[in-house]
Amino acid sequence: QVQLVESGGGLVQAGGSLRLSCARSGSIFSMWAMGWFRQASGKEREFVAAIGWSGSSPLYADSVKGRFTIARDNAKNTVYLQMSSLKPEDTAVYYCAARFGASASSIDYQYWGQGTQVTVSS
Repeated sequence: QVQLVESGGGLVQAGGSLRLSCARSGSIFSMWAMGWFRQASGKEREFVAAIGWSGSSPLYADSVKGRFTIARDNAKNTVYLQMSSLKPEDTAVYYCAARFGASASSIDYQYWGQGTQVTVSS
Protein backbone atom coordinates (compact mmCIF):
# COMPACT_ATOMS: atom_id res chain seq x y z
CA GLN A 1 0.00 0.00 0.00
CA VAL A 2 1.26 3.46 -0.91
CA GLN A 3 0.69 6.45 1.36
CA LEU A 4 0.99 10.00 0.08
CA VAL A 5 1.10 13.10 2.29
CA GLU A 6 1.06 16.58 0.78
CA SER A 7 2.34 19.75 2.43
CA GLY A 8 3.22 23.32 1.56
CA GLY A 9 -0.16 24.75 0.70
CA GLY A 10 -1.33 28.11 1.98
CA LEU A 11 -2.44 31.63 1.14
CA VAL A 12 -0.38 33.68 -1.32
CA GLN A 13 -0.91 36.86 -3.28
CA ALA A 14 -1.23 36.81 -7.05
CA GLY A 15 2.19 36.74 -8.64
CA GLY A 16 3.70 34.91 -5.71
CA SER A 17 5.17 31.44 -5.37
CA LEU A 18 4.62 28.28 -3.37
CA ARG A 19 6.28 24.90 -3.30
CA LEU A 20 4.20 21.82 -2.60
CA SER A 21 5.75 18.61 -1.37
CA CYS A 22 4.44 15.06 -1.41
CA ALA A 23 6.08 12.45 0.76
CA ARG A 24 5.51 8.89 -0.25
CA SER A 25 5.85 5.71 1.80
CA GLY A 26 4.96 2.05 1.39
CA SER A 27 6.86 0.81 -1.66
CA ILE A 28 9.83 1.35 -3.93
CA PHE A 29 9.47 5.01 -4.79
CA SER A 30 11.46 4.98 -8.00
CA MET A 31 9.07 2.51 -9.65
CA TRP A 32 6.18 4.95 -9.47
CA ALA A 33 5.29 7.80 -11.74
CA MET A 34 3.91 10.74 -9.81
CA GLY A 35 1.42 13.44 -10.58
CA TRP A 36 -0.24 16.54 -9.22
CA PHE A 37 -3.91 17.29 -9.72
CA ARG A 38 -6.15 20.04 -8.42
CA GLN A 39 -9.81 20.60 -7.73
CA ALA A 40 -11.34 24.03 -7.42
CA SER A 41 -14.58 24.52 -5.54
CA GLY A 42 -17.51 23.41 -7.65
CA LYS A 43 -15.30 22.02 -10.40
CA GLU A 44 -13.98 18.62 -11.39
CA ARG A 45 -10.50 17.52 -10.51
CA GLU A 46 -7.99 18.32 -13.24
CA PHE A 47 -4.50 17.25 -14.17
CA VAL A 48 -1.69 19.69 -13.37
CA ALA A 49 1.68 17.95 -13.86
CA ALA A 50 3.32 14.53 -13.89
CA ILE A 51 6.80 13.08 -13.75
CA GLY A 52 8.16 9.65 -14.58
CA TRP A 53 10.31 7.53 -12.32
CA SER A 54 13.54 8.82 -13.88
CA GLY A 55 12.48 12.44 -13.66
CA SER A 56 12.71 12.99 -17.41
CA SER A 57 10.01 14.19 -19.82
CA PRO A 58 7.55 15.75 -17.36
CA LEU A 59 4.05 16.60 -18.50
CA TYR A 60 2.15 19.80 -17.76
CA ALA A 61 -1.35 21.08 -18.29
CA ASP A 62 -1.41 24.00 -20.71
CA SER A 63 -2.74 26.26 -17.97
CA VAL A 64 0.43 25.88 -15.88
CA LYS A 65 3.17 25.50 -18.50
CA GLY A 66 5.99 27.93 -17.91
CA ARG A 67 4.79 28.69 -14.37
CA PHE A 68 4.88 25.34 -12.55
CA THR A 69 7.73 22.85 -12.30
CA ILE A 70 7.46 19.27 -11.10
CA ALA A 71 10.49 17.49 -9.69
CA ARG A 72 11.27 14.44 -7.60
CA ASP A 73 13.94 13.31 -5.17
CA ASN A 74 13.94 9.53 -5.10
CA ALA A 75 16.39 9.45 -2.20
CA LYS A 76 13.84 11.35 -0.11
CA ASN A 77 10.75 9.62 -1.58
CA THR A 78 9.37 13.06 -2.31
CA VAL A 79 7.89 14.85 -5.29
CA TYR A 80 7.62 18.62 -5.51
CA LEU A 81 5.52 21.14 -7.36
CA GLN A 82 7.12 24.56 -7.60
CA MET A 83 4.43 27.08 -8.45
CA SER A 84 5.34 30.58 -9.61
CA SER A 85 3.45 33.55 -11.02
CA LEU A 86 0.37 32.28 -9.25
CA LYS A 87 -3.05 33.47 -10.34
CA PRO A 88 -6.37 33.54 -8.48
CA GLU A 89 -7.59 30.82 -10.84
CA ASP A 90 -4.90 28.51 -9.43
CA THR A 91 -6.87 28.41 -6.17
CA ALA A 92 -7.77 24.80 -5.47
CA VAL A 93 -7.07 21.75 -3.36
CA TYR A 94 -3.94 20.17 -4.79
CA TYR A 95 -3.59 16.40 -4.73
CA CYS A 96 -0.53 14.24 -5.15
CA ALA A 97 -1.02 10.91 -6.90
CA ALA A 98 1.02 7.82 -7.73
CA ARG A 99 0.75 5.31 -10.55
CA PHE A 100 2.79 2.19 -11.11
CA GLY A 101 5.02 2.56 -14.16
CA ALA A 102 7.95 4.45 -15.57
CA SER A 103 6.35 7.14 -17.67
CA ALA A 104 4.59 10.35 -16.74
CA SER A 105 0.89 10.32 -17.44
CA SER A 106 -2.20 12.43 -16.90
CA ILE A 107 -4.42 9.41 -16.25
CA ASP A 108 -4.68 6.07 -14.44
CA TYR A 109 -3.44 6.88 -10.96
CA GLN A 110 -3.94 4.25 -8.29
CA TYR A 111 -3.09 6.16 -5.10
CA TRP A 112 -4.02 9.62 -3.90
CA GLY A 113 -3.10 11.91 -1.06
CA GLN A 114 -5.56 13.86 1.06
CA GLY A 115 -4.81 17.18 -0.60
CA THR A 116 -3.50 20.58 0.44
CA GLN A 117 -5.31 23.88 -0.03
CA VAL A 118 -3.73 26.60 -2.16
CA THR A 119 -5.44 29.99 -2.14
CA VAL A 120 -4.26 32.81 -4.37
CA SER A 121 -5.64 36.24 -3.52
CA SER A 122 -5.99 39.00 -6.10
